[in-house]
Amino acid sequence: MVHPNDPREEVIQAWYMDDSDEDQRLPHHKDPKEFVSLDQLSELGVLSWRLDADNYETDEELRKIREDRGYSYMDFCEVCPEKLPNYEEKIKNFFEEHLHTDEEIRYCVAGSGYFDVRDRNEKWIRIWVKKGGMIVLPAGCYHRFTLDTDNYIKAMRLFVGDPVWTPFNRPHDHLPARKGYVQNFLQKEAGDSPIDAAA
Repeated sequence: MVHPNDPREEVIQAWYMDDSDEDQRLPHHKDPKEFVSLDQLSELGVLSWRLDADNYETDEELRKIREDRGYSYMDFCEVCPEKLPNYEEKIKNFFEEHLHTDEEIRYCVAGSGYFDVRDRNEKWIRIWVKKGGMIVLPAGCYHRFTLDTDNYIKAMRLFVGDPVWTPFNRPHDHLPARKGYVQNFLQKEAGDSPIDAAA
């Protein structure tokens, strides 16, 4: 499943999660492991890049992505026990399943962490983003975030215009962003049996 010729897969990997309720920061691989390709993620609207995290100030590729996608705002967020006030509470909040009405853009410049999204059948896919990996979660996509056992990530946050980080915890299926996401990505290949968004 993993394509060694796709350089993105050195910094972004995805797999289906097991159902265990052990520590959320563990990998939660199924047995046997079930990897998900970055192409499969893109079918769910999740975009990914591999960038040069050591030179983000001068990286032409990053500049071009920001220009093409209109990401005018940028800041950094460090998530670790030492740097984040109310760390334990924040980590719990990040791991509550939620959506945003805008894209969530995260570029990992140090450390690593897990972004979990659901597939068309509501199964959790864990996306491991490491230094150099950048992902975009589309507006209306239910997701959650947690650190891995290293307990540290420094991520660049990008945004179109003024940032709005409001999380809408599931269920928020009535929001236009959610309806748009379901229509654009979840019903795409469902053919005659569209997935019931209310299910």
